Amino acid sequence: MRTPSTGGDAGRGNGRGNGGRGIGRGIGRHSFTRGIPPAAGAILVAAAGALIAVGCFLGLYVRPTSDDWCAGWKARDLGVFGITSDFYRTQNGRITNSFLSGVIYGDGLAGIKILPTVIVVTFTVGLVLLGYEFIRLLGGRPRVLVLTACALVIQALLYFAGTRSYQVLLWAPATISHTIPSVIGVWALLLAVLTVRHPRAAVRTGGFVTAFLIGFAIGTLSEPFALVSGLLAVGVGLLAVPRLGLARTWRPFTWCLTWCAGLLCGLIVLYTSPGARWRRAQQPDKESLLSARELRGTVRDWLHMWDTVTGQWAYLGAAAVGILLGLLGRPELRRIAVPRRMLVALVLLPVPVVVLGSLAVVVGLRSGYGPSGWTYARTWTSYLVPMELALCLYGALLGGRARRSLAARPNAAVALPTAALAAGGLALASVAVLVPDVQQLTTATVSRAVAWDAQNSRIRAEAAKGATDIGYRPMYIGNLAEPFYTSDYRRDWVAACLSKWYGIHRIHRL
Repeated sequence: MRTPSTGGDAGRGNGRGNGGRGIGRGIGRHSFTRGIPPAAGAILVAAAGALIAVGCFLGLYVRPTSDDWCAGWKARDLGVFGITSDFYRTQNGRITNSFLSGVIYGDGLAGIKILPTVIVVTFTVGLVLLGYEFIRLLGGRPRVLVLTACALVIQALLYFAGTRSYQVLLWAPATISHTIPSVIGVWALLLAVLTVRHPRAAVRTGGFVTAFLIGFAIGTLSEPFALVSGLLAVGVGLLAVPRLGLARTWRPFTWCLTWCAGLLCGLIVLYTSPGARWRRAQQPDKESLLSARELRGTVRDWLHMWDTVTGQWAYLGAAAVGILLGLLGRPELRRIAVPRRMLVALVLLPVPVVVLGSLAVVVGLRSGYGPSGWTYARTWTSYLVPMELALCLYGALLGGRARRSLAARPNAAVALPTAALAAGGLALASVAVLVPDVQQLTTATVSRAVAWDAQNSRIRAEAAKGATDIGYRPMYIGNLAEPFYTSDYRRDWVAACLSKWYGIHRIHRL
């Protein structure tokens, strides 16, 4: 990307613009820049951070359910490479997915208990660093406290604003497939920035190789995120062709091309794996996805999904905290010396990425799970993260423009702090509305953990005495499957995996 211009705004127009002297005389520079940012940022960090901290704490009360039972016994009995081979040969072909499962489940329940905290910490640091680079690119002054508030608000909305909070943050199989890829994606963007900017050719080469390897890993980790990130990389790569004026060199284009090549190779390995072929063979024959009936069904499911997303007004909190960032960080698009039409295209790029990416997710869900597939909201994370980041981006640009406009007014000393407080208030309200859902999640998770521990002790005691057929009471949580989900015990894969977890022959319902 082209570097920002070093020129300021002080010398523009009649001196009433954004120059340091005008702001200092008009609004009381010290009180605004030293007072409002710490207060607004600290309140949002405390509010959003408190909700996320509860989520991390609930990780200690996570207990196995559904796919946990299968991943747990396979990681214990087969080891990391054994479960990876099993997934590739007999399950679904997701090599990276199964490898991570082997690592996380390799030490009993310890991995699934600390996983939410690991995700939150890694995601927060990555988002703050990404925001820091974004503000610097736009010629602004990064404020770590406000950037941290943005990172935490975005995560609070991601984890708790949807319909499957337990699955998005606490259920390891879903976080491995649909939450961790977004975390990896954020760090991949930081790698791209480092690779493109670094002056040493050896470092750039290492960055390109790493991009290919990460892309390959994503391709065998999560098909939905692979499609969404591929769309973004294609869009950026096309805009980054040097002759268009957005980039000076071929480095950004090369990075995007390398990333897409890694994704494609990973998806090919996954699709051609024995496990993926077996999985496709289990599905009943259905109409072509391109048939009129399937196309109508796909569009209908896509609209239902977006009706659910747009019905949650809390997502506007991502735009609100972006406005606050713009008001306090002064991002200015006009400081970047590139053609305006290219900047507009780059800024608007998230829109088709989110729209087409969400449609691709629905197509995959409908293909794999049928007409009810769109309700598997844990997969929505693949496009909700780009959506929230885009809202934050647009909010920051709007906030920067509002700051320039308000600073030129006679009442700027009141208007600017008022705008900052209003944006912070909306972001705080979007976090506050999530509190009842977090309370319900806390009650359900802790209550189940207590009951699960008691039942687990009883089953292990009976198994130690030689029992091979033991009673089990299903404990449902997070809309996930438990034993006896089907009347045909031979088809009850959850019960079969649970039995292997405890080393018994079978279970019966209590």
